[in-house]
Amino acid sequence: MVRTAINFLLGVAALCLSGTSWALTVFVCEPEWGALVKTLYPKADVFSATHHLQDPHHIEARPSLIARLRSADLAVCTGAGLELGWLPMLQARAGNPRVQDGQPGMFYAASVVTLINPFLGVATPFSGDVHREGNPHIQADPHRLLKVSAGLRDRLVQLRPQDAQEINAAYAKFQQRFSAAIVQWERRAQNLKGRWVVTQHASFDYLWAWLEMKPLADLEPRPGTAPTPGHLDQVRQRLAQRPASAIVIAQHHDRRPAEWLARQDAARNTPLIIIPATVASMSHDALMEWFDAVITALTDQVR
Repeated sequence: MVRTAINFLLGVAALCLSGTSWALTVFVCEPEWGALVKTLYPKADVFSATHHLQDPHHIEARPSLIARLRSADLAVCTGAGLELGWLPMLQARAGNPRVQDGQPGMFYAASVVTLINPFLGVATPFSGDVHREGNPHIQADPHRLLKVSAGLRDRLVQLRPQDAQEINAAYAKFQQRFSAAIVQWERRAQNLKGRWVVTQHASFDYLWAWLEMKPLADLEPRPGTAPTPGHLDQVRQRLAQRPASAIVIAQHHDRRPAEWLARQDAARNTPLIIIPATVASMSHDALMEWFDAVITALTDQVR
């Protein structure tokens, strides 16, 4: 027993003397940021609070999430109010000073990009799930992701200066590969420009802006409010006046309203396209694979 304890202590001492640091423990609110962390710093230990089949607006502050945040060296979230319903509670209950707002261990992706559709009016209880800062669903724009990657690279270097060379090299490789992929995606998506789509909750507004597509109607009567029969009928009437090229919703949305609308528009055979709002894994290629799959789905099915 004594020999085992001595050997353990000697091992720890050798580890410290060698300059090797413990793995950076990272808590991410959404899996896209986990994938980006793993791309820039593969040896980080990353945990995501949500997955691609969940709505990141509405997450329960479970004890398991509190425990994960309590032990994190870095938290990476979208910000702009996306996690307002649960992240502050997690931060308060975790009691981890490293991941409080304003600390180096708390990084908000939305803070390093310009957001679209800022809510310029006066919010009321009837306004729905609006975000004063702007639309937080920035993961659907590859150009903004490049800016986020630069900001996250800087934060990782700040927290792990001993690994700065490794982080910078991974960042440079990602920037080169991702920038080249954007060129190819935009070339493939040329025919999508100007196409009208019916969507839900502005989940893909950055995607439409990037590809120069046009949202015709939203299945939600107000942001964050479930589609109602009356509102869906209004959308149906609008489609009769101006046909859409597709109905597109996120995979975590209830598909029944979109399916009803597609049936009403069966004569035009308007396709219903269901795509995940984010990556399904946190592998280093997950972001590339997600964008490639989205572009493929749109170019194959949009009429």
